[in-house]
Amino acid sequence: MLTRNINPIDKLVLQADAALRTIFGKPTVSGRPYPATGCTEAELSLAEKKHAGRLMRVNHSGEVSAQGLYQGQALTARLPEVRAKMEQAAIEENDHLAWCEQRINELGTHKSLLNPVWYTGSFLIGATAGILGDKWSLGFVAETEHQVVRHLDEHLRSIAEDDECSRAVLQQMKTDEAKHATTALQYGGAQLAGPVKKLMALMSKVMTRTAYRI
Repeated sequence: MLTRNINPIDKLVLQADAALRTIFGKPTVSGRPYPATGCTEAELSLAEKKHAGRLMRVNHSGEVSAQGLYQGQALTARLPEVRAKMEQAAIEENDHLAWCEQRINELGTHKSLLNPVWYTGSFLIGATAGILGDKWSLGFVAETEHQVVRHLDEHLRSIAEDDECSRAVLQQMKTDEAKHATTALQYGGAQLAGPVKKLMALMSKVMTRTAYRI
């Protein structure tokens, strides 16, 4: 069987395809079932439904950003095993992307209009982190995922108690994000400095507040 070597142009084409699928199309998923399959849709008030929809839009934008981050890191990762882990994490994050979009549709709202901005900014950050070295790239992943878990905890506390469908999606996402953080540290991720973590948290806050509205 012939094996084709992937050259830099091939990588750029693949990255462009991943970006277009993430922002405008249907990204490649792992085939895992939708977590809310079979759950009973709650009788939410208009305000509760609107709030849940906006939170799922925030989470969808977060997954768009995660795709940009992982794709950027995979492009510049130095060790093959690190690159493979980044690519596998990206596929699992695609599951989240699809789940969030489905829940957004069920709640009758829309995706963020600024998703191209979130993807591009995160891709550049991820590529830069990869250039700095795999241990910093993985450390950035770990801290990002830890912050995402905290956001998901906030969302779980914020949505209506009987909104079982949204809770099912958020709970599975939380489990996956925690696993990604642990994996990144196991593969040698470095602890980031306090000021870097604070800057990341600030950037995340700007994104979440904007995506909640737009």
